[in-house]
Amino acid sequence: MNGGQDSGAEIAYSCSDDMNDSGTGVQPATERVAADVIGGSGPTVMVFGGLHGNEAAGLKAIRRMAEPLEELRDKLRGRVLLLAGNRRALDRGVRFIDSDLNRHWTDENITRSDPDSAIPPQMSEDLEQRELLAIITPAIAEARGEVYAIDLHSTSAEGVPFATVGDTMRNRRFAQSLPVTILLGIEEQLEGTLLEYLNNIGAVTLGFEGGQHYAEKTARTHEALVWLSLISAGVIAREDLPDAELHAETVKNATGSPRILEVRYRHAIGEEDDFSMNPGYENFQPVKRGQHVADGRFGPIKAPESGLILMPLYQKLGEDGFFIGREISPFWLWLSAILRRMRIPDLVHFLPGVHSTDEGREVLRVDTGVARLFPLQVFHLLGFRKLRWHDRSLFVSRRRHDLHSPFADR
Repeated sequence: MNGGQDSGAEIAYSCSDDMNDSGTGVQPATERVAADVIGGSGPTVMVFGGLHGNEAAGLKAIRRMAEPLEELRDKLRGRVLLLAGNRRALDRGVRFIDSDLNRHWTDENITRSDPDSAIPPQMSEDLEQRELLAIITPAIAEARGEVYAIDLHSTSAEGVPFATVGDTMRNRRFAQSLPVTILLGIEEQLEGTLLEYLNNIGAVTLGFEGGQHYAEKTARTHEALVWLSLISAGVIAREDLPDAELHAETVKNATGSPRILEVRYRHAIGEEDDFSMNPGYENFQPVKRGQHVADGRFGPIKAPESGLILMPLYQKLGEDGFFIGREISPFWLWLSAILRRMRIPDLVHFLPGVHSTDEGREVLRVDTGVARLFPLQVFHLLGFRKLRWHDRSLFVSRRRHDLHSPFADR
């Protein structure tokens, strides 16, 4: 997710390099659809590789799967759609051309990038988004069962692979069926991710950080994870998948003992910050509060709390310097599940100082005095993990479709 090792040659290109006078995109060499295999009636699974153009391991993995999937068509129950992400950036080996495609899925951008929109694309990533929407939207409309979306990423630093999950019970159940460490809350720290957009439509979503960008092991781990996901989604039976046990061993050997963590802190950066991560940090490496972990325009950057460092940035392009996470007790996960099944999150707006908004019960406005009385961890427990300040008010939001699928009755 943090992009590739900085070779000194990674730069951003203007959209005009990829567009002719009529505003249509020059066809990239990378094919958008790596595979689209439809078996019997069942779920739809969409897998994205290379949403960041310097993270080609995911695309390499899904390309390898295309032929075996076709051979297994008669055993499939559902649809498997494997898609290249940012094709123009993939062709150049850079994270993005004009704008990070995995921060591009805001309401405003989606409206502009709608395939039927008369608004001309402003950036290369507008074209990418428009082309993806032209495939994603009908695939979801045609789905006759649960919809799953898996986004494959890699990191600039070495480290243990892990899954990133928007905090809904449906997402949790799917992620916990896989032998991977799960990180809750990272997607809520970011704006405009593809998985947040798909999650709010109703898809079960999973991000997967498979390892270092250019390591062959990363592509193998990605491929194994996707095969296991097809089993968990019910698209193929374990006994019908050759090498199912080998795929399970590949993921287990790469990820180690599964555990569940939550993001506690994100160090956001911009180009003007002159951010430089201290060398030697890897995913899940312990850090202590006050530890000097990086440098910036204003001097040393210290860890604001103790925990595990996640996705340290060792490249020029990126908006996330590092994250800090902490393991979650099984008790809190159990309590969270109980409270949500009791529909307690639907009643939070009745608390003093907590107000519903025009966006419904998924977004609440909280008086800061109440935020002190009700620790933010209480809101996290109920799924309200996204925190935003606006005009001195704190807004907390949760993902839609927490417990039930909108595709269940199709």
